[in-house]
Amino acid sequence: MPLHDHSLPEALALRGVSRRRFIEFCGAMVATLALPSHYIDQVVQALDKKRKPVMVWLEFQDCAGNTESMLRSADPPIADIVLDLLSLEYHETIMAAAGHHAEAALERVVKEEKGQYIVVVEGSIPTADGGVYCTIGGRTALDIAREVCANSALNIAVGACAWDGGIPYAKPNPTGARGLQDAIPGLNVINLGGCPHNPANTAAVLVHYLTFGQAPALDQYNRPLFAYGHIIHDQCERRAHYDAGRFVEEWDDEGARNGWCLYKMGCKGPEATFNCPTVRWNSGTSWPVKAGHGCIACASYHFWDSKSPFYKRLPDVPGFGVDTTAEKVGWVAVGAVAGLTAAHAVGSAVRGKVGGGREAKDAGDGASKS
Repeated sequence: MPLHDHSLPEALALRGVSRRRFIEFCGAMVATLALPSHYIDQVVQALDKKRKPVMVWLEFQDCAGNTESMLRSADPPIADIVLDLLSLEYHETIMAAAGHHAEAALERVVKEEKGQYIVVVEGSIPTADGGVYCTIGGRTALDIAREVCANSALNIAVGACAWDGGIPYAKPNPTGARGLQDAIPGLNVINLGGCPHNPANTAAVLVHYLTFGQAPALDQYNRPLFAYGHIIHDQCERRAHYDAGRFVEEWDDEGARNGWCLYKMGCKGPEATFNCPTVRWNSGTSWPVKAGHGCIACASYHFWDSKSPFYKRLPDVPGFGVDTTAEKVGWVAVGAVAGLTAAHAVGSAVRGKVGGGREAKDAGDGASKS
């Protein structure tokens, strides 16, 4: 039987993944999607019956960091479960085939699975000089993306580069690098910004799509609201120190050793949105701010240009100034997050079959666009 003709439970059984572990995974995905717990049964039933869709993973101008993030994840158990949600038939970094055999696999998917397969794009797409700055098998990335992504059921851009061009887009951008949706306008794209993306969010998007047949509620950047709908500052475990006016003034001072707020060290958390503080990394154990480094807003629009220098305090943010008290800054952030939360409503959007989720589209990166 072809691999993609297996259901997910069948594929997991072949890999020795227990039913209990599968249901635990479904529960984790429901939590990540910010859905009520009774949706676990619906997710389990949908994945039980679903024929595994075919997926291809395209890499263009990238560092392979998003692939590494996916493969090295342990919780949820990405290697055992997420890669079994779909039949991954093309991925340059991990596939056994090479050369003509690899390209033949991609051609087969586009021809035989037209309109049914899912595409994950990693890396930016050069558009200058006809796209000659990135070629694979003699074809430009631009040409490959136009053919493969235009014939898919869904496109997911993982990481900053695939979303908005990332560091190749940053000035002076000699290759004309663009994110997928800008390089090829009109595509159905879900953007999972971050440098790199968080695989738990990618898994949740795939589970939502396989369960409900469509994307979760998205913001104006086509990012899922469950992952990008709340200000990092409001989720941060250092927030109490911020409200109390306890700040790190320099690296390795008393505040740094005691886990005080990193706002004065350039942390961009007050205007960035992402679920890093709740989903975290490394089996859910930590994230950059907990580890002692300020947020650089890597999931924000064109963060390489708009959020640097990374170690300087946020410039020109309403309510944030050198002479502003911690109390005043705190109330500004609370007001911003209250408005964003009112617009969020991912759970109700999904309960309404997600069709009405677009009313939350105006929720952006806090008080100002990131």
